[in-house]
Amino acid sequence: MKVIILLGDGMSDIAYSELGNKSPLQYATTPNMDFMAQHGQVGLAHTVPVGLPPGSDVANLSVFGYDPRTCYTGRSPLEAISMGVVLGPDDVAFRMNLITLQPKGSSIYMQDFSAGHISTAEARDLVESLQKELGSPEIEFHAGVGYRHLMVWRGGKDAMSSTPPHDITGKAILDSLPSGDGADMLNNIMNHAQMVLHSHPVNVRRKEQGNLPANSVWLWGHGKTPLIETYQEKFGLTGAVISAVDLIKGIGICAGLDIINVEGATGYIDTNYLGKGEAALAALEKHDFVYVHVEAPDEASHAGNMQHKLQAIEDFDRQVVGTVLEGIKKFGDYVILCMPDHPTPVKLMTHTSDPVPFVIYRGGAGEGNGAASYDEAQAKATGLIVDGYMLMPQLLS
Repeated sequence: MKVIILLGDGMSDIAYSELGNKSPLQYATTPNMDFMAQHGQVGLAHTVPVGLPPGSDVANLSVFGYDPRTCYTGRSPLEAISMGVVLGPDDVAFRMNLITLQPKGSSIYMQDFSAGHISTAEARDLVESLQKELGSPEIEFHAGVGYRHLMVWRGGKDAMSSTPPHDITGKAILDSLPSGDGADMLNNIMNHAQMVLHSHPVNVRRKEQGNLPANSVWLWGHGKTPLIETYQEKFGLTGAVISAVDLIKGIGICAGLDIINVEGATGYIDTNYLGKGEAALAALEKHDFVYVHVEAPDEASHAGNMQHKLQAIEDFDRQVVGTVLEGIKKFGDYVILCMPDHPTPVKLMTHTSDPVPFVIYRGGAGEGNGAASYDEAQAKATGLIVDGYMLMPQLLS
């Protein structure tokens, strides 16, 4: 049997008056997900256990089939693994966003958590400058993709608390700076980074071109290396992961899955949706399992852009779900799980812990459980509620 998970990051949302009191999933045109809902099993999944943060790290671990309560150690170690950065047992990894800060009166505000979705090439120049000016045997800076990067504190502290920068867009940053044991080091690095970045040629050019400068960094999502069973050990499967995001790739590497990089996959609304769908079908020729992750709906939500979110959902349905739904028929025996990892309401521009709608479609076998379409309301109406990490065993049952 072939098993495929199609995940639209942050697709789930709330209802809005401007959408006729519908959620984006209800409002968007999604014939392929609706077809699966009408002929499959639809319900709600709790992907974020009580007491854990509603991040993509926790939620995607659940969808992969891991109980985050037993294996979650933080977001950035998973990204480090994807980037090939080796962590010792006492080393702490931090997600490092390139961001844009804006002074207003006597306060400093988070203007953009992505520095205007800075390009990977520009960002690499900036991160290399940070390593040259601020790097040491203790502190390392590693370039990632777009605005998402990595800082490693060798033998560092990990008891501090931090805030995701996308949670404070448009807000003053003072009350959200890292706090606790070790936070002084982080805040000092962030302050010194501003001096390195202020007059950097990349930022000079960006301002001349009317783009936001990456005038600071934001450190968050820290942790040490997790211990995760491989998919072969846990489920007896070989598999592959398709994503533009280091976090998801890192989970895949820990799970012993192949990482497939698709040309043109950006993690934003301009990503290569069709390429991901086609790559998934090609991967199923070799593997039992494929996990396809699309970041675009989440990024649009964090930006508070409803039109981009609707576009991302429709493109995901047409080019990823539709492509897979048609092409997977040749394998005969297959099962598809389609869902988001967590809700990201456009109104809030951040994640919530609410359960998310899922649909399991088994190649036309069996009847649906009453859902007329794929959305939050229809999923709730079925009465089926599960823990997210139990979905993978259910697919294999």
